[in-house]
Amino acid sequence: MLIAFQFRPKLLDSLKGYGGSSFAKDLSAGITVSVVALPLALAFAMASGLKPEAGLFTAIIAGFLVSALGGSKVLIGGPAGAFIVIVYGILERYGAANLIIATVMSGVMLFAMGFFKLGVLIRFVPVAVIIGFTNGIAVLIMLSQIKDFLGLEIAKMPGSFFGILQTIASHLHTLKGTTLTVALGSLVVIVAWGQLPKWAAKSELTSKLALVPGSIVALVLATAAVFFLGLEVATIGTRFGGIPSVLPQFALPNFSWETVRFLIVPATTLALLGAIESLLCCRVADGLVGDRHDSNQELMAQGIANFITPFFGGMAATGTVARTMTNIKSGAVSPVAGMVHAVVLLLVMLLAAPLATHIPLAVLAAILVYVAWNMGQWREFVHLRQFRMPYRVTLLAVFFLTVVFDLTVAVEVGLIAACVTFIYRISSLSRCERVAVTDQPLLAGQHGTVAAYRLYGALFFGAFKLLEDIERALPSRALVLDLKNLIYMDSSGVDALMDLVRLCNKSQVQLVVCGLTHQPLDIAQRSGLLKLLGPQRIQPDLARGLKFAAEHLTA
Repeated sequence: MLIAFQFRPKLLDSLKGYGGSSFAKDLSAGITVSVVALPLALAFAMASGLKPEAGLFTAIIAGFLVSALGGSKVLIGGPAGAFIVIVYGILERYGAANLIIATVMSGVMLFAMGFFKLGVLIRFVPVAVIIGFTNGIAVLIMLSQIKDFLGLEIAKMPGSFFGILQTIASHLHTLKGTTLTVALGSLVVIVAWGQLPKWAAKSELTSKLALVPGSIVALVLATAAVFFLGLEVATIGTRFGGIPSVLPQFALPNFSWETVRFLIVPATTLALLGAIESLLCCRVADGLVGDRHDSNQELMAQGIANFITPFFGGMAATGTVARTMTNIKSGAVSPVAGMVHAVVLLLVMLLAAPLATHIPLAVLAAILVYVAWNMGQWREFVHLRQFRMPYRVTLLAVFFLTVVFDLTVAVEVGLIAACVTFIYRISSLSRCERVAVTDQPLLAGQHGTVAAYRLYGALFFGAFKLLEDIERALPSRALVLDLKNLIYMDSSGVDALMDLVRLCNKSQVQLVVCGLTHQPLDIAQRSGLLKLLGPQRIQPDLARGLKFAAEHLTA
């Protein structure tokens, strides 16, 4: 049965009782977030192999749509560092037109996930997998920025890990001291500015300065230094000719349906990563604002944003933690703040685009290195010894596969490893214990003729051995199974039980099942197990089951 479709953006609920004071808070927060988003949007697009305006268009269009249609009050959508490696790989392998199609396909997938209320399933992705690929992506982002950080003369960076290392090593002789100085100086400014509240005495001035992101301070200082000192450093203008100061135009890419089938895997990767990133961001935001997001509505909004944005020159978008945290800390109370942030970015593009020509690529590389470092959860590597071997293997495997091979392969292997580990752990928790029956008055002296077992946990495809052990030691007259503590049973478990019933019938052993309740009882009814047993051999508890077995022996 199809679940009833419901589309209700959080914005509608947030506007109830919305007034001037609320708008003032959202306006202030939106302006602040736009300041943070501007350099990140440019840097993420360039690191992905796209023109800088692609990131700006994404922050404007997707940022507005995600806030207006999403399921969170404070989440900010836009280009994200997690997409850099994937987008770069798709662009290198399939080309710009197919990148647009892959992004649109991911939008359709995201919307479908929300439409069919699958948002809750994203929460089941293991933490080890998330940490592994997040740290792996962070390493790849930092590697990809070495070229602009050092000013190396590399025409095009390869997409593979070993290719990147080889290319960097072979071009180290082209290192430019001026570029390295600008990049290091920018990185120092960003880090130092973030520590300003700790170092400086608390005052109203330091509180206001702390609201200005270090990335903007570094961007302004580096751009001014390069412009006024005439430093020979690559800029957005020298490489891309600047960014346009006009509205993005709608354009359909040239593609054939024949190529679409090759894009299913990369599109699915974009969709899954976007869903995971946005819903994790929503969960973090919920804890800070005391609200509860609608995961399915958020996925539908993300889907719409990723479907529309590529046709206007944008790239893949998702929820972003850094901008969302800035939004919350700046006092945002509704999705209006995210919409304001998009409008402010649009005004900046229309009015101040010529100034972006002078932004040095070295400062954007420094910003991305800082973002990547903060993205990674490096302490988890130190704490690995506190966890069991399966967790360690899963996290490290996903990390190394992400860095060395491919994110898609890494996530697939990580999920498979996590599933196998889960199956093993659940099967090890499922157990079977023999119940003494000789102390029953009616069964005295019946040793070897009657046996009783109590099953615990889950009877599923990973716990067959429980019944196999019973089959090997069948009593001669009657077998009683107490399933009161069985919490789950799948179709494989039912089949195994039915095989046991047939074996007992063939061996002329009376099988009695006791204590079936809830889900095990439901599947036993639907599968025909109860009919195969017959009503007399189904007892409510172990005591009555043993009594029935004893009466059968004396009958």
